[in-house]
Amino acid sequence: MKILNICIDIDGTITDPYFWLDSANRYFNKNITSDEVTQYEVNKVLKVPRKDYTDFYNKNKFTLHQREKINKEAVNVIQELIKLNNIYFVTAREKGLEILTREYLNRNNVPYDGVYVLGTYHKVDTARDLNCDLFIEDSFDNAIELSRNGFKVLLVDTNYNQFPTEGNIKRVFNWGQIYDTVTRILLQENAV
Repeated sequence: MKILNICIDIDGTITDPYFWLDSANRYFNKNITSDEVTQYEVNKVLKVPRKDYTDFYNKNKFTLHQREKINKEAVNVIQELIKLNNIYFVTAREKGLEILTREYLNRNNVPYDGVYVLGTYHKVDTARDLNCDLFIEDSFDNAIELSRNGFKVLLVDTNYNQFPTEGNIKRVFNWGQIYDTVTRILLQENAV
């Protein structure tokens, strides 16, 4: 029997958080750097109307998500974590990206017990359904919502989530730190 149910977001968590930036800069004729991406809402970072960014995303979403750079350290850690834990990917990506998402994870040798493509940023109900013990996330708002509903959250540090954490949220800076945190939780579980 596996010990923990670990839920993991995809974009910005196991992938480059700024995967969209080069394409968006070309499309909108901008020169934004990752250091300037200080908020989660991309249209505000680019200083373009939300509709214009949505049009860009809808035209390019399949290419963007197929080409996202995977974090190799994340892959290695997940390959270790799945030996003792259930790994569930829970993403806000729209449902039409489910096949692409599964293919992406498989192509990059990312193991999992389930993939949940929600089409919404609200992940609490899915976390409940999965009896989530720990959620790994990059969105500050998602982390807050999960924490306020009783879930432990590891917030992967990015330029766009630099706000004070609260409750059950711990900021992490790399996947080695995530591995160490999960190991400590496992040791505590086994000590009981």
